[in-house]
Amino acid sequence: MTDPLLTPLSPAAQRVQAALSAHGLDIQVRELMVSTRTAQEAAQAVGCSVGQIVKSLVFRGQRSGQAVLILTSGANRVDLPLAAAQIGEPLEKATADFVREVTGFAIGGVPPLGHVTPMATYMDEDLLQYPTVWAAAGTPNAIFPIAPADLQRVAQAQVIRVKGS
Repeated sequence: MTDPLLTPLSPAAQRVQAALSAHGLDIQVRELMVSTRTAQEAAQAVGCSVGQIVKSLVFRGQRSGQAVLILTSGANRVDLPLAAAQIGEPLEKATADFVREVTGFAIGGVPPLGHVTPMATYMDEDLLQYPTVWAAAGTPNAIFPIAPADLQRVAQAQVIRVKGS
């Protein structure tokens, strides 16, 4: 029996599914009929806490101009000075055009992997407390579950603290 809330995968979600499979993960991307654009919407859609939602946030290094991806818990807001101190470069918010250029995806559906351009990736230490987290899969309606250790591995992410005390 098929789930009436699921839709066939769009091309963007299929790219994420292919990236997961290429990493040897048997994880199914789910494209829903409801929005998963915000952490709150995603948590409601899959029935988990907001903290279990992975926000894939792209920043731009102020000196290098290079893209920096921070995978953070949906419950957290990135403290830019704190993150920058650990990364070694001041960060600025990236424009929507820059995000699409470096990832191949639009804001609201940026996944933690499968980007057109490799970039330095960092992961919020708070995600490690959960057995499963949920990440965007290429569209504002697509999402997939993953163990935090697998997420860290496939995203080649360095774990950092993103929120101040």
